[in-house]
Amino acid sequence: MRGNQPAAGRPASQAATPAERLRSLLVAARSLSLQTPGHQADLVGRHHVAYGRLVVELPAVSCMARHLRHAGEVVTIVEVTDLAPVPIRDRVRARATLGGWLTAAPPNGRDGSQHGGEGERDAGDESTELTAVFELATAELRTSGSITSIAPEAFAAARPDPLAQSEADLLCHLADHHPETVERLAMLITPHRRAGARRIRPLALDRFGIALRVEHSDHDSDVRLDFPAPVENPDRLTEAVGALLAGCPGPAASHADRDRPAR
Repeated sequence: MRGNQPAAGRPASQAATPAERLRSLLVAARSLSLQTPGHQADLVGRHHVAYGRLVVELPAVSCMARHLRHAGEVVTIVEVTDLAPVPIRDRVRARATLGGWLTAAPPNGRDGSQHGGEGERDAGDESTELTAVFELATAELRTSGSITSIAPEAFAAARPDPLAQSEADLLCHLADHHPETVERLAMLITPHRRAGARRIRPLALDRFGIALRVEHSDHDSDVRLDFPAPVENPDRLTEAVGALLAGCPGPAASHADRDRPAR
């Protein structure tokens, strides 16, 4: 469904590239799933991206770590789900599937380390965790009804959104401690989209704007409100929201992302 056109004199909505969204998803995600031939692992707090590559820490005693030590390199599928941090219906915002190869990081190699010392772990030492590097071959990002392929070169060159790591805390703080601000933001949505809404909740946040979930009894709408200028860091968010509310007094500032039946 087409959204409302931007107000006269305002630029078209800006958005992160698919590669940037994927990098941001991996930064924000607390967990991911790894699948290798004959093995599967759900890792919590054991991944990061360094030098454009996904790096994971496998428990030394896990079957996957032992298999990787023996094989040296294994075909791997990585799956990540992006969930809205604020309680709403249908919290899944995006899913990503990455295909490639998992290899043990070389001792003293930079590929396995984003922080000092991690790259110095010996891949053959079973007394420590095994640092493994994922070599990306294919990537797909699935959002509301669309699937986008992302080239490895684009992923490596992209940078995560500056708000990605803080997004969950910022949205929960907004929803729990500043409901009046959410109400004021909701007033920027065109009246016909918010008419009859059961509630309106913060859904997503990035440097370009904030998205709200408009819940009706039989369907939901996601509506995005663009900041006047991109936010450089979390400390500038309050200023950006204030500018949005001050500079966009009418509902023409919003545009719809999607409508969908309630689940």
